[in-house]
Formats: sequence, C-alpha cells, structure tokens
Amino acid sequence: MAIHVSIENLAAMQHFAKQLSTYLFPGFVLCLSGDLGAGKTTLTQFLGREMGIEATINSPTFTLMKTYDEGHLELVHIDAYRLENMGGDASLEEAISQAEVAVIEWYEHLLDNLPETYLTIHLRHDGGERRLLSIEGGGRYAAIAEALGA
Repeated sequence: MAIHVSIENLAAMQHFAKQLSTYLFPGFVLCLSGDLGAGKTTLTQFLGREMGIEATINSPTFTLMKTYDEGHLELVHIDAYRLENMGGDASLEEAISQAEVAVIEWYEHLLDNLPETYLTIHLRHDGGERRLLSIEGGGRYAAIAEALGA
C-alpha cells in the first residue's frame, strides 16, 4: 500500500530528507521515480546533506553512478535514465549490493538488478514548488514508508 505525502516547498523537502535520513542503515536502497524536474536529484541532495556529505551532488546521468564516501554512510547515487530499453547493467547490480546507501533515479530501468526489497518514492510535480510523494516499501521498508507518512 502506498503512503502519500505532500511536500509544499523546498524547506519541506529538506525536512522530509532529514526524517528519511534517520531510517538509513547499511544496505539501504532508495528507488526514485518521477518525470524530469520532479525533484529526484533535489531529494538526493538534501539526503546527502543529512548524511554529512558536503560535496556537490548532481545527477550522474552521463556517468551513470557517483560515489560519495565523506558522510556517515557511503552514498552511491545512480541515474539509470539512459539505460531504458538496454536491459540494465551487471556492474550496477554489484554496486547496489555493496553500497551502504544506494539512491537510484529512474530505477524502473534496473528492475532486474535490484535487491528483493527496497524503498520506493515516486515524485510528482503539482505546480509551483509543491511535490506529491507516493512511498512504498516491502519487508523492513514497509514500516519506514508508514513512518514517513505519519
């Protein structure tokens, strides 16, 4: 069952990322989806800040993956946008399985490379700064999704 959250502005997105950061654990996989400009990279940037990462986090669209190891946990940021209709990438599967925290934008293009359970956040732009989030998770991620929607 999806949990729905309304994010009214960037400050609220930052607050949401702070909440989310309290649930991170080694092996955490966060899958993000949404149209271009929906806020996937912005959420990742705010989450990275909460993890103690000071480097500039931007979308790794052309490199596919960037690793940030200066925070409390290592962050592997993957953008699978260019992998549509390409069948995934085995090296990304290995990176995901070994990451302390993996954030995957356009995860739909890597479904065959994902672990059994993960947290999914679908972002939808609803005019102005407002974003609507739909959060789902299986296994231990189900309780996290529910807590984030409270």
